[in-house]
Amino acid sequence: MEQFTTPLRTPADLQSFIDHRSITARLIQGIGETPTVPAAAAALGVEPEQIIKTLLFLIERSGEIESVETPLIVISHGQKRVDKGMLAAYAGVGKKRVTLAPAEVVSDLLGYPAGGVPPFGHRTRLPVLVDATILALRERYAGIVYGGGGDDQTMMELTVDELLNVTGATVLAVSLPE
Repeated sequence: MEQFTTPLRTPADLQSFIDHRSITARLIQGIGETPTVPAAAAALGVEPEQIIKTLLFLIERSGEIESVETPLIVISHGQKRVDKGMLAAYAGVGKKRVTLAPAEVVSDLLGYPAGGVPPFGHRTRLPVLVDATILALRERYAGIVYGGGGDDQTMMELTVDELLNVTGATVLAVSLPE
């Protein structure tokens, strides 16, 4: 049997989302490949701590008949590691029940390829957590951060306040200390 998949969204789809909601975020296209946070920061001419990443985690919960995986978006600093123990405590499950979603689940649920996922404009509306350490950037860099822009060669410039307003995120400390 042939499987049909929904095509991935593109930076043009993200720009349409931004325009229709009068969001002041700006897409920066054609920056070249940026496989790491330092590479992205260098391409943009900004500090690495200004780079944010949008990750999708799956929280396994026991149901009456079988386990169910509940997706949760986490936005964190690009170089910080997300503490699965903190996510587990937030979700009320054991640490082993929190996993990073595989790339195909990311693209199916969010509509964008892993590595280019923007902080909003996703195919599926899901709960969002923003790491509390990002709030400190309000006082530095005029509050400007850079996240995924819909593919691996596009970034989005936005402010921390706009990130919080558009995502409706819950702010929680979820990154490991350095």
